[in-house]
Amino acid sequence: MSAPSNNAPTVVPGPFRLEGHNALLARIVETAAIGTALYDLEGRLVYANRAFADLLGYTAGAPLPALSELIHHDDASAGRLHLERMLRDELRDYRGEHRLRHADGSSLWVSLVASALTAKADGAPEYLVLQASSIERQKKAEEALTYSESRWNFALESARQGVWDHDIRTDTMFYSRMWRIMRGLSPDEPVPEDHQKAWLSRIHPDDLGHVLANIDRQDRGDSDFDALEYRERRPDGSYVWILSRGKPVEWDEHGNPVRTLGTDTDITRIKVIEQELAAEKERLRLTLESIADGMISADSQGRITFMNPAAEQLTGFTSAEAIGRPAHEVFALRDATTGRRCECPVARCLEIEDTVHREDDMVLVSRTGTQRDIRCTAAPVRMADRAVLGAVLVFQDVTQSRAMQRQLAHSASHDPLTSLPNRAAFEEAMSTATASARDSQRRHSLLYIDLDRFKPVNDSAGHAAGDALLQQVAKTIRGCCRNHDMAARIGGDEFAVLLTDCPVGNARAVAEKIVRAVGALEFLWAGRTYRIGASIGIAEISREAASPLGVMGEADAACYAAKARGRATVVAFGDL
Repeated sequence: MSAPSNNAPTVVPGPFRLEGHNALLARIVETAAIGTALYDLEGRLVYANRAFADLLGYTAGAPLPALSELIHHDDASAGRLHLERMLRDELRDYRGEHRLRHADGSSLWVSLVASALTAKADGAPEYLVLQASSIERQKKAEEALTYSESRWNFALESARQGVWDHDIRTDTMFYSRMWRIMRGLSPDEPVPEDHQKAWLSRIHPDDLGHVLANIDRQDRGDSDFDALEYRERRPDGSYVWILSRGKPVEWDEHGNPVRTLGTDTDITRIKVIEQELAAEKERLRLTLESIADGMISADSQGRITFMNPAAEQLTGFTSAEAIGRPAHEVFALRDATTGRRCECPVARCLEIEDTVHREDDMVLVSRTGTQRDIRCTAAPVRMADRAVLGAVLVFQDVTQSRAMQRQLAHSASHDPLTSLPNRAAFEEAMSTATASARDSQRRHSLLYIDLDRFKPVNDSAGHAAGDALLQQVAKTIRGCCRNHDMAARIGGDEFAVLLTDCPVGNARAVAEKIVRAVGALEFLWAGRTYRIGASIGIAEISREAASPLGVMGEADAACYAAKARGRATVVAFGDL
């Protein structure tokens, strides 16, 4: 067990945030009448509900003790030894009666139930769960037993503890009034001659084997066994959960027990809460495993504590491989455009202690190298005092939807026949070029291209031939331009090229290259060869340009002049 902590966490009783933020489970734990606390393997307090704080006399917001400080120093060392064994994973469950240290420094007798909690695949414990209920009145009643028989009986009645007294020599049994009442029996119900047979007949069939295997250990005062839990049937057919504690109080000259005394407690309410918690936990587990979205939970250091099957599939890591690793090692996020590694949303969420969204152009690279478009949200997990306990990352595979979006965006801005940008996209680029020329005095050029002798091909060979020819022309024009120039189809057989940072003199050379290339095309269709040409008009985009539409008009006028001069030629608007 670790040394007492000087900085025991200040715990405001409230629901411990389990993965998935299950509100119902949190409310059940928080409002439970049984004091419940969660300690980590270092003995530090992680969570305590309101009942636990009240039990030890701590007000809201006051720091509760670490595990090493919890058991009162006047108590025997057995309790601490058992808890240390659990922290070392030598023991998974423990029940006992111990004195805990009250806030005012006094001791408080409790019934302590401890169990190891784990979510790891290897079964190693992560936390120690303690459930404590006060047995102070019971202990006081037991002490009063040696002082006065009448006071002893009255005290136990007040504490609602059923008492039994077994004289092993005569095999006679005494049951107190409360012992009968908690079982639904009449207060003056006589003890049957074969009392053990009658008692065993009422025990639930599922518990009978456990009781028969351990009842003799209780009679012998086995130091490793001091409590027996079982269900006993009432006369109305319902069952009551009994916690029976007992030990020998008299021995013969040979040291053999001859009298055993014990008390029984109705723990039905505790068991109902335990079953509800177990059922809710199972529902939560099944829910997290069945959802299609990937889910990763991390602690305050950004190390993974939980991962559902969808996250396993998307990341390529199994849950067993991922747990304990930093989230950024498993959730490898890159920018879809640049390919650069992006900051892990979990790390950013823990840094700013706020929700982080990643939606645009994010790619998840799995362990096998598979890339998927995703969107994700990392949200902090907070304790009741707003302290950040960790983070939960939820992410979705949006590869198909983003591909569809890109396809729709491409269709909206491109000509479906030639795959070149369409008129709308070209006009938008013209607006950008005109603005840059006006603001920074850059000079660009616009080529307006109209095909010569295209109509006869379309009319004689058909539209299919015309479409095939336009596709060849589009490739030819695109091949004559620089990579950053924009070639577009803006009409039936009309094309345009935006030459950025290109003066008219250089634009003329590009235009003449296009004219020669188009004129050199030999289009073969249905055994016949067709030849076409291209007339090109050039307009300069300068600081003096009035508007994109005005520049387009100038280039169109220059193209018209080129056709008038015999076609297959180039004319600049400035030459008119």
